[in-house]
Amino acid sequence: MNIRSLTRGDGVLIGAAVLLFIASFLDFYSVDCHGQSGCPSYNGWSSDFFPVLPAIFLTGLIGTGLIIGARFQPAGRNLLGLTLAQWGTAFTVAAAWSSLWTLAGGPDGLDKGVGEILGFIATLVLAGTALAADRIPALKAPLASAGGPAPAPYGGAPQAGYGYPQPGQPYGGQPGQPYGGQPAASAPAAPAAGAGEFAPFWFAVPVARPLFSEDGSSSTIAELAPGTWYLAVEQRGQALVAQTQDGRRGVLQDTTGIQRG
Repeated sequence: MNIRSLTRGDGVLIGAAVLLFIASFLDFYSVDCHGQSGCPSYNGWSSDFFPVLPAIFLTGLIGTGLIIGARFQPAGRNLLGLTLAQWGTAFTVAAAWSSLWTLAGGPDGLDKGVGEILGFIATLVLAGTALAADRIPALKAPLASAGGPAPAPYGGAPQAGYGYPQPGQPYGGQPGQPYGGQPAASAPAAPAAGAGEFAPFWFAVPVARPLFSEDGSSSTIAELAPGTWYLAVEQRGQALVAQTQDGRRGVLQDTTGIQRG
């Protein structure tokens, strides 16, 4: 599991899911006893108001889990023709829809509790974020990109850090060997496009960019984050085949402005 696969939108989803879980234990309905003490109250786990628990709270939490879990699954994995993220989005929308109707109605003699109101707010945030996360650049930005090492200028020596081999321990080889395990006197350099034999090299992207599947489809397998070093293992025209820290490979179609290690 690579936390760098998460986006800011995922962070909002996780926060809203935590709020939804807390709301499930707060008063969903309460009896108006006109100031008297000892009045009963019911939270989202009360069986007296089934199916509030599965229709709102569990549906919202499961939807969040599906969306977050999809970040760590291979591209193209689906269930009954839909991706896990699509199922998760449908679940969050269903939870918000169910929560809305509890606000519009409810049993006679019962007041709406703080758990019901917070639950609606949480499901509304879940559904809105799930629907808009891929359309709003601020939500698509990497969640943990700020913690990575700053890329070195093109042609300069990169700083050791996450995703970049330590001195004497190159990526994929034994100490003193470059990528692939073959001994070499110096680090490989990238030739010009279409000229000579390609040699792997490290690079960083200036902004977050998608890594597409190698089969030529439009599906993405990961998002490359600024401040992280990735390994270019093959060149296809102006595109690069890159490998992430967890071993996934894909095609970086937009190579403009990349900074080479």
